[in-house]
Amino acid sequence: MTPFGRRLRQLRTTRGVTLTDMAHAIGVTPTYLSALENGKRGKPTWALVQRIIAYFNVIWDEAEDLQRLAELSQPKVTVDTSGLTPEATELANLLASQIRHMPPEAVAELLGHFKIMLMRP
Repeated sequence: MTPFGRRLRQLRTTRGVTLTDMAHAIGVTPTYLSALENGKRGKPTWALVQRIIAYFNVIWDEAEDLQRLAELSQPKVTVDTSGLTPEATELANLLASQIRHMPPEAVAELLGHFKIMLMRP
């Protein structure tokens, strides 16, 4: 499941909307919407995110959050380390080979470190 898919499912279930009803309302198939929620589809288009925002009639902050989550929800990632340090290439390769085996707590901790690092001036 992707961050966007998780949030989409939360919105849908919290508001008591069936997958089929939502899919028809936003102009996609229930199969596609299910695949999007479960991380079997890549990041949604900007236009689809806008239809989802309109469907749920979400406010500015939540709309921005949905768009941000969509941008971070590509389940198949390629990291181009050409021109970076050997350590950067090693890190990218280690993460790619080991992330599937990492406990959720370790993933959460690593993600937290990255978020803190990105917030520094």
